[in-house]
Amino acid sequence: MKKIWIVLLTVILIFLYIPQNIKAANSQSKTVSIPSEILSGSANAQKSYYLDLPSGVVSSAIDVSSLKYNGTNQKVALAIENGKIKVTLKGVEAKQRIDDVLGFYASFNNFFVTTPGNSIWRYSDGVRWQINEWDPYINAQKHSDRNGQGNGTPRNDPPDMTVVTQSPVSRSGLKWYDQNVNSVLDSSQIIESTVKIVVPKEWLPSTYVNHNVVNGNQFIIYYKTDAAMQNYDPEQLSQNFDPSGHALGRRYKTKLNYYFTGSANVTTYKYSGNVSFDYTLPTEPTLTGTVTLNKPNPNPTKLGDKDEPVQISLIGQLQGYNDASNIDEWVFYAKEKDKNNTLKTKKESAKTFNVSALFDFEIKKSSVTGEHFTQEYALTVLVRFKKPIVTKNGTITSLEQPLQISAGVYKNKPLVTFPPPPTKPTEPEGKPPIARISAPRYVKAGNDTLISGAASYDPDGYIQDYWWDTSGAQGEIGNTSRGNVWYTVDQIGETFPIALTVVDNTNQFGSTSTVITVTVPTPNADISIEGTLKQNRKTTLTNRSQSPTRFPLIPSKTRVTITAVSVGTNEDIKYSGTLSDFESKDVLFKKPGKYKATIYVENTLGYSSSNEITFDIVPDEAPYNYFTLPGVVYRSPDYGNKAVVSLDDISYSPDKDVVGRRLWEYRYDSNNDGSFSGEAWVIFSNENKDRLNLELSEVGKYEIRLTVFEEFGQPTIDEFVTEADRKSTNSDGQKLSSRIVEVKNRAPEVDWSW
Repeated sequence: MKKIWIVLLTVILIFLYIPQNIKAANSQSKTVSIPSEILSGSANAQKSYYLDLPSGVVSSAIDVSSLKYNGTNQKVALAIENGKIKVTLKGVEAKQRIDDVLGFYASFNNFFVTTPGNSIWRYSDGVRWQINEWDPYINAQKHSDRNGQGNGTPRNDPPDMTVVTQSPVSRSGLKWYDQNVNSVLDSSQIIESTVKIVVPKEWLPSTYVNHNVVNGNQFIIYYKTDAAMQNYDPEQLSQNFDPSGHALGRRYKTKLNYYFTGSANVTTYKYSGNVSFDYTLPTEPTLTGTVTLNKPNPNPTKLGDKDEPVQISLIGQLQGYNDASNIDEWVFYAKEKDKNNTLKTKKESAKTFNVSALFDFEIKKSSVTGEHFTQEYALTVLVRFKKPIVTKNGTITSLEQPLQISAGVYKNKPLVTFPPPPTKPTEPEGKPPIARISAPRYVKAGNDTLISGAASYDPDGYIQDYWWDTSGAQGEIGNTSRGNVWYTVDQIGETFPIALTVVDNTNQFGSTSTVITVTVPTPNADISIEGTLKQNRKTTLTNRSQSPTRFPLIPSKTRVTITAVSVGTNEDIKYSGTLSDFESKDVLFKKPGKYKATIYVENTLGYSSSNEITFDIVPDEAPYNYFTLPGVVYRSPDYGNKAVVSLDDISYSPDKDVVGRRLWEYRYDSNNDGSFSGEAWVIFSNENKDRLNLELSEVGKYEIRLTVFEEFGQPTIDEFVTEADRKSTNSDGQKLSSRIVEVKNRAPEVDWSW
């Protein structure tokens, strides 16, 4: 009894140890991070994120049931939408007082600007000037007359002097931020008693003298009228001022940039975490290429007294394929765009699925004739196979992917404004960081586009800050390594810079940039067929079409057709319902042949796209039928004077179906004339046995027949198939002599020993 309990306990422990989630060998897990951020304002109490899928993953391959948000936020919704992961979260709420909040005009780091001035007019006598200025003691305008500079007539300038003007402190367009572009505050959260006005000294004009702020709503500004600086514009004289003679009107001006600081009682909302999911690995070879600009850094860079070196990193990744021995070679091509004489080629014979190459070019100083110069580079990643690979769309011997990147130089001032780091190190230590940007060269208007600086690195430390300039883009990237931006339809055809400055742990910094050109927001029509492409089997048509994020497809406008090209007919195509407005549809083909599926899609802007695929449905092959038996057997008293015939079936399905039933029969040559014609067949087994014994009583010859019936080895659609669609064969094709057994009596044994 004790042994029984030990065995039982062992079984229980083994069961408990078995993993509860076993992932199929053809699937993997991935995780996509949600940007960590703390936002304020009631508008940020709930937020949706559109997360780009990792390289090599398509939305149709994701197991939607495996989508899982991991983090401290409350999940509201999680789904696949328009080729991206859409996750809606509620922020983790906290109440606090925040100091040093910043108030700018309309957008982050955009100062308020006031340009007040004074009317200073020359009288008709050409000597005297009327000086109009603000009197802060009476809070009103006053004027005085002063002789102009010099002795002649007319005297061209009033005397150099300090004058006073005033300007209201404007709050129109005031937008409050908690130190970064992504954290916008409601004005109702600002503690008014803490609000202060800040005038940056570095932006003051050279004629500036001093200023005061009165009651928090008025600037009193002192500045100089400087003949050398000519800080004035022409001004129309008033009607009551004598315009004759040498009369002249000028408006002298100054300029003040300012912003606000203060404190706020805010409710903040924190967002963080990630989304994990399982996805099916590509069932066919898929090539993904990645290109990165290593030099110049920054990009563009200031042109020196020699040619500027350019270095490009190219990476190829092969997915959905596991026969490394069939990889013949990797080939990388790089050239200056449209200049075939600059082509460079590198080959790699490594039998691996990830290969990289470096290309070095130069921007010739002699080529830079203007202030700015940009060189485009065209690149290609190609992998060749030793033996052809059969895919759903035909046989391939290679895969390739074209790529583009650009490098630029300038002589004096770049077109790109690199974001300034917050502080500069007084005594730099070690090496500065290297900034790198990964972004597509062309993007469609309205589409969320992932911009990444994650490839940036610091040779002797770590990167602590990312400062982005995405001028012209909708959406802004905060102090994070990656983020999404998008562009409007009004920007189609335009090219915009993306600039990045990274700051390391010693406050040293490095910068780089790239450009993005906005293209027409056309959808991409795509349809695929999966499953077993064999007659009477279930196949699945999947609509993989995509459209820019903000201009989704209109499901009711989607049109799909399936037609027979050869052998089969349209009547042989079976499915339930209609082909309109579907994500996927199960389809069965009654006959083998070549078929074609077409798809038309249209998005909310009216842009459309069409595509088609042609595929072959192979025939369902009949099973191979063959069995073995002895040619002669003897009756034996051990078996009731019967003969026992041992039968072994070695039939099989050549196309991986299942033998579902075996029907065994025999017939007896009753008149011993050597012919079985007219003899009746007798069923002796219909139980799908592949090995059995047949007991026979009568001496003579017997013919054995085996009929093999298949069951589908792959999924089908039951409503469109019948029993007659299952393939079967009998052994009539087997050589007759190998199907006949003869029953004999064993000769008696004689013993003469008596």
